[in-house]
Amino acid sequence: MWNDLPAYDLSHLTFLIVDSNKHMRTIVRQVLKALGARSVFETKEGAEAYQAMKAMNPDIVMSAMMMDPVNGLELSTMIRTSVDSPNPYVPIIMVSGHTEEHHIYNARDAGVDEFLAKPVSAHTIYSRVVEVIRHRRPFVKSRSYFGPDRRRREDPNYTGARRRITDQDDSDENITILADG
Repeated sequence: MWNDLPAYDLSHLTFLIVDSNKHMRTIVRQVLKALGARSVFETKEGAEAYQAMKAMNPDIVMSAMMMDPVNGLELSTMIRTSVDSPNPYVPIIMVSGHTEEHHIYNARDAGVDEFLAKPVSAHTIYSRVVEVIRHRRPFVKSRSYFGPDRRRREDPNYTGARRRITDQDDSDENITILADG
């Protein structure tokens, strides 16, 4: 495939594409099919996607950020925190042209695993799928967050509270690191 990415068989995975733009759904679906995916479902917005998840339990959700009435951030929060969520651990890839830092942070804080900037290509779609397959981060549960560990690297210059599972607990917030789903 691509020299920088390992080859994965996507034929056994179920994908859910969530986007109000039919053209974008078609592009992502065609790319996934070309990459070998056989089971690809589509919905137009977050509430519809959440109901579809209950019926088909996807392995990976690829969602746009801006949709109505339920947007991608709200969908991600519902998936991660609703008591009736069919799979709070499902990998979520946010697909958006809104790439300003605050949008990326909002997606991260809503429990999104990966962010895919538009315009997309077959390579960028595949690279994010590979990332959620190959590098599943442990899940964190605190009073204010549930989702994949938001930290991607160890910063040797960090001087704040150390709250990783391997650190001494010097915070007053109870944080639990969970195994990935």
